[in-house]
Amino acid sequence: MASSGPRKEQQTPPPKAMQPESPPARSALPIQPQRPVGAAAGAATPNGEAVREEPAGGDLVTTLVIEKSPPWLFSMAFHMLMMIFMGLIVYVNIPSKPIHLEAEAIYAEKLGDQLLFDTPLGEPDVKTTAEHALITPENLPIVDSPLAAPGNMEMFPEGQMTSSDVQAPQIGLALSGREAGSARRKGLIGLYGGNRVTEAAVNKGLAWLARNQRRNGSWSLSGPYSNGVPHKGLDNEAAATAMALLAFQGAGHTHLGGKFKRNVTSGWRWLLKQQDSSGSFFKFGLNSHRFYTHALCTIAVCELYGMTKDEKYKYPAQRAIDYCIQTQSPQGGWRYSPNVDSDVSVTGWVVMALQSARMAGLEVPKETLYNVERYLDSVARRDGARYPYQRNGDVRLAMTAEALLMRQYLGWKRDDPRLVAGVKWITSPDNLINFEHDRNVYYWYYATQVAHHMGGDYWKRWNKVMSRVLPEQQVPRGRESGSWDPNRPTADQWSSNGGRLFVTCLSICMLEVYYRHLPIYSNVFAR
Repeated sequence: MASSGPRKEQQTPPPKAMQPESPPARSALPIQPQRPVGAAAGAATPNGEAVREEPAGGDLVTTLVIEKSPPWLFSMAFHMLMMIFMGLIVYVNIPSKPIHLEAEAIYAEKLGDQLLFDTPLGEPDVKTTAEHALITPENLPIVDSPLAAPGNMEMFPEGQMTSSDVQAPQIGLALSGREAGSARRKGLIGLYGGNRVTEAAVNKGLAWLARNQRRNGSWSLSGPYSNGVPHKGLDNEAAATAMALLAFQGAGHTHLGGKFKRNVTSGWRWLLKQQDSSGSFFKFGLNSHRFYTHALCTIAVCELYGMTKDEKYKYPAQRAIDYCIQTQSPQGGWRYSPNVDSDVSVTGWVVMALQSARMAGLEVPKETLYNVERYLDSVARRDGARYPYQRNGDVRLAMTAEALLMRQYLGWKRDDPRLVAGVKWITSPDNLINFEHDRNVYYWYYATQVAHHMGGDYWKRWNKVMSRVLPEQQVPRGRESGSWDPNRPTADQWSSNGGRLFVTCLSICMLEVYYRHLPIYSNVFAR
């Protein structure tokens, strides 16, 4: 088919001239197109695209910060504002008048000055290393288990002491009564005449000991406190450490638990290093200190093993006891040198160590105890009711109390006429605790235990004075708060040989007597 006309060529528009590219902007932010002055919002470009309204001036920076900031930044800012707001609410609602706190305590005896202390540990600027912070045999032959607890006690009218402010349940236990805060301990305190005053004095005394522990874990008879022994030659670090540990352990603090756990742990870390291959804890010092030192350390390690049954302490305890057994003199007691001579004072401390060992289940030959009884028979006066320091010496109150405690351990009956006569003497009005004359903490320490074991009127008479006077004489405030001054109001007979630490440790142990050892004789308050 022929074409009707010539074919037209398709015309294409000429290409637009290429525009040169603008150099990149120096700013890291993309350049936004500028809005024409006076242009309306939402105006379109020549190609029909809508132009977004952009902020001008300072709003541009704010917009960019908001768009580019991570979400967690907004969350943090919000919560900070909320905390500030809540803090303002708390501040605004603080009462306009100061709050006055008043504490009222009920005490069994007269309030002593020692209770008016500023803080539990004395002066605020005093530094502290604290954590923030014997049941015995029947009359020979010896019973097999001195640790066995008696059965339930019948409660008697006299069982609730008039000085007690703690109700006591029926009790039958051994060393578990020492556990701080336990129902058993509270019951023992109530049953045997303790109260909140005596417990406050114990805790304050232990705090003083904690403040005066040395960096290596030991204690000293010479310081860093005031009124220690007058010169270094009388110091005895091992004995001082053992006495401090006995005070802590008496209130239930061990290396395994208690408020003063750290103090006890570091003390034992140091003391165990003092024991030599023979089992003795005495390393240096006056020869007359040898068995006093060893006996105190032995009592402490045997008690700790008996309380915790930690095998770490069983072997040192048995070695210490073996040393006592091997060094007993032919007379039947102990004195300053192994196997030579005897006196009632040293013998008493060693017998306490033997008793502690038996309580803990360690081995003590009966023959050793028979020999002690034989020695006491040889020095006794008035048919065994009173005792001197050594044979043919003058009768002394302290030696009588110490010897009678040994007699109780060795099995004298509670109604033995010799024991009764001796206890009547030491608990007579002239021989009760008195800081104004004849002050002797050594005598008080042993008499307290004897009277506690006897119970009845003997114990009530003794405890009525002790539970009041000892807390009253405790230092109430200052650097030595919680201790007992060995020279005030009068000098103690042991102020020069033992100093402040010796007097303080024995005083603490006396105030722990309610739960430290259960009385030997059951139904102690029965008539």
